[in-house]
Amino acid sequence: MATELDAALRRLLLREEIEAVLHHEADLLDARRFEDWLALFTEDVRIFMPLSQNVAVHEGRAAHTAEGIDSAWMDEGIETLRQRVAQLATNVHWAEEPASRTTHMISNLQLTDIRPAIGDVMEVDIRCRFLVHRNRNQDEATTLIGKRNDALRREGGDWRIARREIQLDQNVLLVKNLSVFF
Repeated sequence: MATELDAALRRLLLREEIEAVLHHEADLLDARRFEDWLALFTEDVRIFMPLSQNVAVHEGRAAHTAEGIDSAWMDEGIETLRQRVAQLATNVHWAEEPASRTTHMISNLQLTDIRPAIGDVMEVDIRCRFLVHRNRNQDEATTLIGKRNDALRREGGDWRIARREIQLDQNVLLVKNLSVFF
């Protein structure tokens, strides 16, 4: 009984630790501290946002495009993220002039896989829901809602995002651009 309780407590504490990382990430994005946000990623990070497809249930086709095969809204690594952040830092970015005001919300966090630590390296897969609200100018407002599958890696005591799959609930984006980060 004590062993089960200890395991449940460790899982709960791990979930709380991961949730704090994701809330910190949201705060960095909303404060437009993009350089600090980049530090949350591993060098081998991959961010993938497939297209959503309207498919009939009986067709048996996937609701999202396949990674590495089909088109996607986003398929980025650390270098692309760095380029996007550098572009924003120039203050010459048509999609962000004036700068957007954003609110990032994370909920329904689930730990889906906890891989045993090897040395000081541990990896955890999570699933969560997100809402990103963006407002710019006087009348431009966008709300993006969806699900995320993330892989976080702890090395030397610090958590980093190693992988992120973003599944938007919208299959047609009615926004002028995707200049926000998820």
